[in-house]
Amino acid sequence: MTRKEELKVRLDCVTVVYAVITLVNLIVAGACMHTWSPDVAINSHFIEKYIQNLLKLNMEAPYGPEWPAEEKIKRREMVAKEACYIFVLEISNEDVDEVSRLEDRERTCSCEGPIVGFVHYRFILEEEVPVVYVYELQLEPRVQGKGLGKFLMQLIELIACKNRMGAVVLTVQRANLSAMDFYIGKLGYTISAISPSRVDPLLGLEKSYEILCKTFDNEAQAVLETNKIKLKMPSIFPEAGI
Repeated sequence: MTRKEELKVRLDCVTVVYAVITLVNLIVAGACMHTWSPDVAINSHFIEKYIQNLLKLNMEAPYGPEWPAEEKIKRREMVAKEACYIFVLEISNEDVDEVSRLEDRERTCSCEGPIVGFVHYRFILEEEVPVVYVYELQLEPRVQGKGLGKFLMQLIELIACKNRMGAVVLTVQRANLSAMDFYIGKLGYTISAISPSRVDPLLGLEKSYEILCKTFDNEAQAVLETNKIKLKMPSIFPEAGI
């Protein structure tokens, strides 16, 4: 069985994970999580526009002069059929209390409210290792710093482990110091062996990003974290704001 065939077999159970997430109706700090499965395309103009606007709001500064070109890439990525999403919806305190009173078996993800953030992720092969690759984790500024970003990453890691993925992988702009501190300092991610700065230090100087990872098995660790160096982020770094 090839790596791609093995990944396809593993993904057969992904819809089960989505069903469980929807049934449990995850509610944290007045937010409700909705998931979109890989075979459901984003066809709402409102949602597309929301994602584009939030990406620009949060990422234009870290990307600097690279943003116009990067924005075009991200617009293509967000509507790809492989894209999976978790949307964070804001709900009222009354709705939180109502759902909290329900038995687990009665809970459904029926809450409604404005979108305040999202995660875009995919199941892919990275260096022949099956991984969950986080393309975007974006929250509106007013809901940042409340633990939602950490919770969403823990949810992504749970999805990865339940589907027997070897790691969670993501890309961060080096200029985005708060994000680097969030992933490395707070969540325990490491700069991957496949990141430009690890592959070739001279190449790393030319690139504006790092590839980070957290591995869950020996194979993934050998490929993605070979000779890994745990970085201690300076305490002067600002809060992640995620």
